[in-house]
Amino acid sequence: MQRFGEKLRTLRIKHGMTVRELAHVLGYTAHSHIGEVERGHQQPSIGFALKVSRLFNVTMDQLTKDELEIDEESAPEL
Repeated sequence: MQRFGEKLRTLRIKHGMTVRELAHVLGYTAHSHIGEVERGHQQPSIGFALKVSRLFNVTMDQLTKDELEIDEESAPEL
């Protein structure tokens, strides 16, 4: 799950969202948590990963398994 942050950042940018916007949509008041996860300084909780999965319409496997890539077709524009 070392690549979760990289994948999160890719999805966020692809959908034209700032870190603050993503934090707001996910229900977090502190956008710094998102930044820490993106930089790999914090591991995401299962709840956080599930919210990201649902928001961007990607599977938990795609987010958490380093060997899998984000399927562009399953990540439509928001």
